[in-house]
Amino acid sequence: MISSSSIRLGVDIGGTFTDVVLESGDAQFSAKVLTTYAAPENAIIDGMHQVCAKAGVSPDQIGQIIHGTTLATNALIERRGAKTALITTQGFRDVIEMRTESRFEQYDLNLTLPEPLLPRQMRFTVNERVNSKGEVMIDLDPDDIRAVALQIKEAGFESVAVGLIHSYLNPRHEQMVREVLAEVLPDVAISLSCEVSPQMREYERFNTVVANAYIKPLMASYLGRLEERLQSEGVDCRVFLMHSGGGIISIQSAAEFPVRLVESGPAGGAVFAAHIAARYGLDKVLSFDMGGTTAKICLIKNQTPKTSRVFEVARTYRFKKGSGMPISIPVIDMVEIGAGGGSLAHVDAMRQIRVGPESAGSEPGPACYGRDGLRPAVTDADLVLGKLDPDNFAGGSIPLYPDASQTALLAHVGEILGMDAVEAAFGVAEMVDENMANAARVHAVENGEDLSQYTMIAFGGAAPLHAGRLCEKLGIARCLVPPGAGVGSAIGFLRAPFSFEANRSVYMKLSDFDPGVIRTLLADLQAEATGFVRTCDRDAPILSEFKVYMRYTGQGWEIPIDLTERQAMDPDAATFEARFEEDYAKLFGRVVAGMDIEITVWSVNATTPPEAVERVGVAVAGEVAAQVSTRALFDPAKAAFQEATIINRDAMESGQRAVGPAAVTEAETTIIIPASRDAIRQPDGCIDMNVKG
Repeated sequence: MISSSSIRLGVDIGGTFTDVVLESGDAQFSAKVLTTYAAPENAIIDGMHQVCAKAGVSPDQIGQIIHGTTLATNALIERRGAKTALITTQGFRDVIEMRTESRFEQYDLNLTLPEPLLPRQMRFTVNERVNSKGEVMIDLDPDDIRAVALQIKEAGFESVAVGLIHSYLNPRHEQMVREVLAEVLPDVAISLSCEVSPQMREYERFNTVVANAYIKPLMASYLGRLEERLQSEGVDCRVFLMHSGGGIISIQSAAEFPVRLVESGPAGGAVFAAHIAARYGLDKVLSFDMGGTTAKICLIKNQTPKTSRVFEVARTYRFKKGSGMPISIPVIDMVEIGAGGGSLAHVDAMRQIRVGPESAGSEPGPACYGRDGLRPAVTDADLVLGKLDPDNFAGGSIPLYPDASQTALLAHVGEILGMDAVEAAFGVAEMVDENMANAARVHAVENGEDLSQYTMIAFGGAAPLHAGRLCEKLGIARCLVPPGAGVGSAIGFLRAPFSFEANRSVYMKLSDFDPGVIRTLLADLQAEATGFVRTCDRDAPILSEFKVYMRYTGQGWEIPIDLTERQAMDPDAATFEARFEEDYAKLFGRVVAGMDIEITVWSVNATTPPEAVERVGVAVAGEVAAQVSTRALFDPAKAAFQEATIINRDAMESGQRAVGPAAVTEAETTIIIPASRDAIRQPDGCIDMNVKG
């Protein structure tokens, strides 16, 4: 009898599918159901019942639920959040509209900057001022706050963001605003920048607190409904949320800081890939997560995903930094593009095939779903090219209609360009693969990495269909497709630690190094981060990871420097300088002699210890796996159909091979082995794809 404490549920709401994974002891059971946009909790309940039935347990036996979602991201992209007001310092009303005044596309004379989340009439000011040292220069009058609060009340706002200049150093004025708002507007959600993102750079900080306020009522409503639905189904366990930094927080923290959920689903995927990398002892991994709506690419070095403290949502120009909405929170650093199975194809004014970022989602879905979708998606192209079995998609739960795919491809691509359905499908598939390859190349160059030295780990419902071709384009020799790849992010949630990162901007030059101030600051951040983790687990041991962001005086941006606990709690200027120069030289090839160094941001991440990982003994290649059947599979490298063997993944034994061209099928996805590759089933169930020979 398995105790309920060992039964855990991971749930990932994506743009097309909701993935549910139940872990009972050493066994895993999964399901993919179409996302229900109007009430996302319905898909969760449906998927939960499916996996419980497979596992032979009842919902009331579930001991823990860990959840990630794209709802926050989608609300920001689609601009469907709460009616939100911003209160800021007089003279700074237009910061979120002025941006940083940089042109992300230097030579575009018709450059259109993204609209701010809040138009000018929704932004209000109060007369106050705190300087860059945290000293009050103009006191804030409570009557001024009350006057603004009454305007907000009369206009019927549902949420208020408060972002005052230099409040990260002295939060008292923002706290005063909250006290008055709570009195005048007791039912309105309030977000303070000194709590949401206590960091320098007012554009990023204001944008982050506005985004938090914008989605706060929506997420609070959803999380409340989810808890009620689960309880009505007899589920009485605690629910936790995956955050964008790759850890787990309580549902209460998630409701207070929903902006930290913005990349929660993709973060789970990166954690999943890092876990596989640790099992195989891989230090250079390219994580490739392709679902129904987007593709996510992340560099994982030394079994740890690369992290950042600023990222952009809803970029309006592909790959262009500065064209999106900057969010200043701890986040796993990745490239995300609109290239999923549901991404729609069209022909532009230059008669070029374009794919995405618009997606068919789950309603109506690609044309082949037979749900009144008329435009061709990547899934339609994959079906026409023989990558998918129309009778065995999503474990046979969703029938596919090839005729509908051909009709859509001809109508929107083929007839315009004089192609038949197969040529149109080939064009669409090559375009989406090249988009993803370009994104990976750009990301690698920005980080000074050579992808030919990397191993790809592919997961998500659509990634195994495209990973082989992507490896060919990027010159990557090896690709691992783990078991459960179709629901990889949901599995990643079950591998993530409880964690929370606290950060704060306090400017300090090394020439003015003050060990006492540093020791107190880092101890305060450690206590803050640990407090959040304790809301999830009162008894688990907690590790602290220390990081400072440093730069040469006069530079515009800083680099992250990791410190040991001893270096952090017994700070020494020479040690800080040596650590900075070491990492700076790795990134830029040299140090700058004679320049003072400054610290801008201090960070402490509190985390429960990672689970122990057992290394996999790699299998020796053996006999060829038994084929179920054969079918025609289009080879893009040769631009022709070839006969491919069809192999059931569940029937493959350790060491058995699949010789390309082949398709290895399972309930949640299909792995396409190109003619240039062979694959071996490893002892843990991974399909290990390598270049032939």
